[in-house]
Amino acid sequence: MNEERYILFDQYLQGEMTEEEKNNFEKQLSEDHELSSEFETFKEVQLRLTTKFEHDEEREAFKTNLTTISEKHFNNSKPKVVLMRPWYYAAAASVIILFGLFFFDYNNPTFADYDNPETAEFVERGDTNENLKEAQAAFNDGKYATAIPHFEAILKENKTPEIQYFYGISLLEESKYPKAEAVFNELRSGTSVYKEKATWSLALSKLKQKKYKECREILETISQDYENYDDVEKLLDELD
Repeated sequence: MNEERYILFDQYLQGEMTEEEKNNFEKQLSEDHELSSEFETFKEVQLRLTTKFEHDEEREAFKTNLTTISEKHFNNSKPKVVLMRPWYYAAAASVIILFGLFFFDYNNPTFADYDNPETAEFVERGDTNENLKEAQAAFNDGKYATAIPHFEAILKENKTPEIQYFYGISLLEESKYPKAEAVFNELRSGTSVYKEKATWSLALSKLKQKKYKECREILETISQDYENYDDVEKLLDELD
């Protein structure tokens, strides 16, 4: 995330965009799952700040603290930073809110660090199934919201571990956690070649939700025979 995005988010929430800017921004949100996820996080931060600090003196004290932290850790010396709203300070300082308390943790890994969906290649030459074609094309183009209904249509006719797996990944990319985790749990309880991949994806779902303890517990169940076990070890190290 970066400062320009925070400003864009705030302008949208404050109603400071023109109609054209607003439409363009909403289009970006619908097409860019990463941007949409960051925007939701920003909204949550703003909401929690609003509800926690009801009095002006509390807000000013918090702003002063964040300014100090921001200058100390991020070397923000540009005048424009000083003029930002408190929400910008919170965002720029990467404030994590937990039960109304604010703390910093620069070591925690992020979902984006490990978000590398493999290429879908389940359509064979001569296939006439349009849902298969559309699902594969949309998935490989990163249009997961478009791919999801095609996967669902396929699964009604032919429920295979391969389609389930890519369906689950699409759900995860769109932050539909309960549905995605249900798919991954079903696969990891089976014996298909997608068993370990599903377990890894389940761990990433917990990581994306910042449920670090649950993420670690799931990672520890993955066999060392898993083809990408190097990533498992790396993530475990970063969670220490």
